[in-house]
Amino acid sequence: MKAAVVPELGAPLEIRDLPVPRPGHGQVLVRMIACGVCHTDIHAARGDWPVKPHAPFVPGHEGVGIVDAVGEGCTLRQIGDRVAIAWLGSACGSCSYCVSGWETLCEAQQNSGYSVDGAYAEYAVADERFVVPVPDGVSAVDAAPLTCAGVTTFKAVKVADIQPAEKVAVFGIGGLGHLAIQYARLRGAEIIAVDVTEEKLEVAEEAGADRLVNAATQPAAETIAALGGADVTIVLAAAPDAFEQAFRSLRRGGRLICVGLPAGGTITLPIFDVVLRGLTVKGSIVGTRQDLADVFELHAAGRTKIISETRELEEINDVFAEVLGGRVPARVVLEF
Repeated sequence: MKAAVVPELGAPLEIRDLPVPRPGHGQVLVRMIACGVCHTDIHAARGDWPVKPHAPFVPGHEGVGIVDAVGEGCTLRQIGDRVAIAWLGSACGSCSYCVSGWETLCEAQQNSGYSVDGAYAEYAVADERFVVPVPDGVSAVDAAPLTCAGVTTFKAVKVADIQPAEKVAVFGIGGLGHLAIQYARLRGAEIIAVDVTEEKLEVAEEAGADRLVNAATQPAAETIAALGGADVTIVLAAAPDAFEQAFRSLRRGGRLICVGLPAGGTITLPIFDVVLRGLTVKGSIVGTRQDLADVFELHAAGRTKIISETRELEEINDVFAEVLGGRVPARVVLEF
């Protein structure tokens, strides 16, 4: 099978011919149809984060495909099922996080395209318990971005506990941002989109943003403060400065939701402001299997739309360069 492989951290990906993997006990073999390209894949390939993947490995955690074979002991999935392979490759299922609905915090979890091989390949194996069925009403090209960008922002909006008529500022418009706008709108929020390029702000407007702020030409925090401040700021950008701007944009009682993961990024919080203004800072990781099922159902019902463009696997290094250069409007999806 053809696969894009990280030969060593920091090196360009290589297109290699690998044996088709065989599913083990409780695993399924998925013939890939599409896989979205997430900024996390770039962080993984470069080894940007403290916990690093072990090269060589196959990235990809927005995979959509057809179950082609099942391993021993499989009872949940059948050959022919169309499923999604998400970031949460598996979890223990028995720790306090798993049993309380926070499986994404399980300390024994495995992550697709990071700790186990992912979906930048013609075939991938996955735990049958953690692949999520894709409804007939959702195309593979749309389902791929929803598998991470969608479920991540859907969860962030839930964590933020957005109420109708609240002002929500989304920092960083792209694959995640254009979906965060739509999920926040479904909650009845007024949306302020913040980015540093006009092209991304045009995407935000198409996604339904009410106000646009170009942080390259105007001070974002001051501009939002002049509008009365934000009740919620959701930061999806991979730039530390965006978190500081988002914090300063909050009105009293506001919530800062941290989602983006800048390499080596830190944020300094003024304790006086946090306490006296009653501010909240929360981290939000990807959603659960149920969250992803909900995301698919919303899309099948016509509540969301995906802005994407498709490429071939052989173009992956060019795609990475375009993502890093901010030249991708929203999401790139690899088609097999």
